[in-house]
Amino acid sequence: MALTGGCETGAVRKAAPAPRVIAVVGPTAAGKSDLGVALARHFDGEVVNADSMQLYRGMDIGTAKLTTEEREGVPHHLLDIWDVTETASVAEYQRLARAEIDKLLAQGRTPVLVGGSGLYVRGALDAMEFPGTDPEVRARLEAEVTLRGPGALHARLAAADPAAAQAILPSNGRRIVRALEVIEITGRPFTANLPGHESVYDTVQIGVDVARPELDERIALRVDRMWEAGLVDEVRTLEAAGLRDGITASRALGYQQVLAALAGECTQEEARAETVRATKRFARRQDSWFRRDPRVHWLSGAAEDRGELAGLAQSLVERAVTA
Repeated sequence: MALTGGCETGAVRKAAPAPRVIAVVGPTAAGKSDLGVALARHFDGEVVNADSMQLYRGMDIGTAKLTTEEREGVPHHLLDIWDVTETASVAEYQRLARAEIDKLLAQGRTPVLVGGSGLYVRGALDAMEFPGTDPEVRARLEAEVTLRGPGALHARLAAADPAAAQAILPSNGRRIVRALEVIEITGRPFTANLPGHESVYDTVQIGVDVARPELDERIALRVDRMWEAGLVDEVRTLEAAGLRDGITASRALGYQQVLAALAGECTQEEARAETVRATKRFARRQDSWFRRDPRVHWLSGAAEDRGELAGLAQSLVERAVTA
């Protein structure tokens, strides 16, 4: 555990004021969503979603979106705002997230940003401007990824910018195209266009840390539960709404694999197994991304510590304010 703490004994103390923004980050299945709700309840706050796929309407089971009951009355923002046919944009998310954060701050509420999409978290919290786009370069790269597949372009990205290739899944053609586009437009590595760790809000970032063996077990169990909860039927419904045409949504973990099964490219059992494998790989990339940020305070989300996690996080936040 990266940090330990405890409650004061004796007289009941008044809770310290919360910082302007709290962020809960880390890999998938670590327990971020539940912790975000607990912190929002404790600090009179509301949750702002920073999971790129939970932005899509109807993508509920496969993204482990909290149910209304699981949100425990805490308002959640930036869920279910895009159709599955809409292409995600970090720049647009940045605009929307900052508008929500600023609105909550003006109301005297504590924004609790929760999610594992690293670039979205950075876009919401940090001084970050996005390079422009070149329609001709974008069209050429998109045609190439359609013709040759994302793997070939990912290999090119790995040669030009290894750090970017490590952070982007080889199957994520849209993000690979964007990274290569930025490299071609700016003449610099894609990661060189990312800013330093300069926050635009007073923020405490909490990373939920789970050892890899336990996290892998959680991921496998989560995928099993998604199948049991009706992920295949959810994908069928979204397919009728245009999911296959969605450049971003169709590549989401679980959805991509089920779409392949529905197209007869694999069995459902193979799709389930591939979802587990791909999610484990993705979780490692998430962990690597957030580990590079020295501002993240890591707390154990292990099974034996989960009961203590909310209390430790609350103490961390309060100490950060009074330090």
